[in-house]
Amino acid sequence: MEKTVLAIDPGTAKCGLALVRRLESRHLEILWRAIVPREQLVESLDTARDVARYELAIIGSGTESKQVTAEVRAHLVGVALLVVDEKDTTMHARERYWFTTRGAAGVASFPPRSRFPPSPSTTSPPISSPNASCRNCTRHPMT
Repeated sequence: MEKTVLAIDPGTAKCGLALVRRLESRHLEILWRAIVPREQLVESLDTARDVARYELAIIGSGTESKQVTAEVRAHLVGVALLVVDEKDTTMHARERYWFTTRGAAGVASFPPRSRFPPSPSTTSPPISSPNASCRNCTRHPMT
């Protein structure tokens, strides 16, 4: 059964968003993603909804999560919200970003703590392989 989910990584200055669909084959399809300035979060919820309807929004429990959760709840009436622990997820997300945009060579080029994706940005580079996992990642495999 296919399910579409909006994931939100809240921050003080910017927020990361990804609209993801789990296919019947259990593969994940990234439908849309963006890093937006914090003040454009609500507008970006509508942009994601224009791409595909989602029935669940997952919000990371880190920086600004209480304020972001309140804003999302007020704007997305009828959409279920789930707040999840995001311990160590920033490093996993950075590694996945570089893997999907630059491949394994891009990941290996810099030490993990010095890899920062460009931001804020409302456009995303193409994904090299929608079913690829980030290097050495066992917590968040794409398949």
